[in-house]
Amino acid sequence: MRVLVTGCAGYIGSVLTRQLLKKGHHVRGVDALFFGGDSLLDIVTHPRFEFVRADVRDSKALATTLDGIEAVAHLAAIVGDPACAQQPDLARAINLEASTTLLRLCHENPTVQRFAFASTCSNYGKMQGDGYVDETSPLRPVSLYAELKVGFEKHLLQASLRPNLIPTSLRFATVYGVSPRMRFDLTVNEFVRDLALGRTLRVFGQQFWRPYCHVEDLARSVVLVLECPAGKVRQDVFNVGDTRENYTKEMIVNEIFKCLHDLPRTLASYVQKTEDPRDYRVDFSKIHSTLGFEITKRVPDGIRELSVLLRQGVISDPDAARFKNV
Repeated sequence: MRVLVTGCAGYIGSVLTRQLLKKGHHVRGVDALFFGGDSLLDIVTHPRFEFVRADVRDSKALATTLDGIEAVAHLAAIVGDPACAQQPDLARAINLEASTTLLRLCHENPTVQRFAFASTCSNYGKMQGDGYVDETSPLRPVSLYAELKVGFEKHLLQASLRPNLIPTSLRFATVYGVSPRMRFDLTVNEFVRDLALGRTLRVFGQQFWRPYCHVEDLARSVVLVLECPAGKVRQDVFNVGDTRENYTKEMIVNEIFKCLHDLPRTLASYVQKTEDPRDYRVDFSKIHSTLGFEITKRVPDGIRELSVLLRQGVISDPDAARFKNV
């Protein structure tokens, strides 16, 4: 399969690109390289990889990149609440307008048969009650980032597309883990960074829930959707993660202390916060029952690999701006 990956140099995109290549697919990667291209260094000369430096807002460049493409994995975006809040106009232009244009171009290009969109569980916002939300639950976005994801997801799932173009939306759990394009502005990664390096960690709103999923497993879900029978994923949406992997912030901290036995628990302190717009537990049974998706790593696995990376000094300055999306 010839796959176009937008955002191929990003935190998830760089992992996805390698997984697709490993499975024998041909990959054309598109990225504006806002954070540089170091994440592509070891694959840029791969015989089945072609890199195109382009901004997804450039419709002419997008149309050209679709030549001969059979499937699109659309990950390019301004990612995260802080980044979108800091550059709202850019976020709208990329996350909604450029995404809409890309879908139209795919509809007009007869070779494109699959379109997988990286959405987010942040779409659920703040859950009502103590239960779990699933794909049928109301969407209550409380940030521009989530609003834009909801906006394009609705367009994607309601669009009148030619019959052999199969769109699917994947609502990703909060990501963590080691990637060729590392980030330390993610909850698990940030907490492990600070505690593994012996720093004091202040946690705000320790009681609020979120689901978490390793970057490798999120990328695997995209590969699965692109490869599975069309009837299972046509104009459908799937939460991506595992129901067991819902944690409060305090639970994440406790898991870090379990994995890193030498750390004094006094390193962590909690600041009471009664309002957090993002508070939700997610049910992931649909992707398991429909597609047979299983995660391969749990939060403690990610904690251990991150701590090795940090304590062995593989990344000498984990506070550097290049490890953040803002």
